[in-house]
Amino acid sequence: MPIEPASWRRMAWVAGAWLAAAPAGADIGFRNFDDPDAPRWQEEETVLPAFPQDANLREFYVSELTRHRFFIDASTLVIGKDGVVRYVLVIRTQGGATNISLEGMRCETREFKIYATGQRDGNWTRSRRDEWRPIENKPANRHHAALSRDLFCPNGVAIRSPDEGRNALRLGRHPDAASSVP
Repeated sequence: MPIEPASWRRMAWVAGAWLAAAPAGADIGFRNFDDPDAPRWQEEETVLPAFPQDANLREFYVSELTRHRFFIDASTLVIGKDGVVRYVLVIRTQGGATNISLEGMRCETREFKIYATGQRDGNWTRSRRDEWRPIENKPANRHHAALSRDLFCPNGVAIRSPDEGRNALRLGRHPDAASSVP
């Protein structure tokens, strides 16, 4: 027996009321369409590494549009049990400034996070902006896109080991990275 249009409207209203009653951001069971019983992703604690040493820095290419130089401290490269690729990024600007940050990258969601910044005295300061941000491939400041697409997340998949990441840095590009990245 077919359902009358009025019944469809009533069911839609009830479903809408139920969703509207849920608090904003509440988990209402739509975590994973493949497996709703799968455990939720949980980020592991990030340990502050030793401050970067010049001998451990590996330069990587970002763009012909930037005059800054970009480096990863290869000794800090780690892949957590949570799937996050963590590393220390060093940026040397054309004007002579040096910016140092401890960062993480989630390949599956194409996001990055800054955990801490390096200070002139060789100490770390934890980030006050503790949130994941999307990796954007913009002409300026595209170093996260370069790290993601070319080195640490080829084809959206995280490297499996620090050695794999160090090899990609040595080669200038991960062997599995797509050859036609904009």
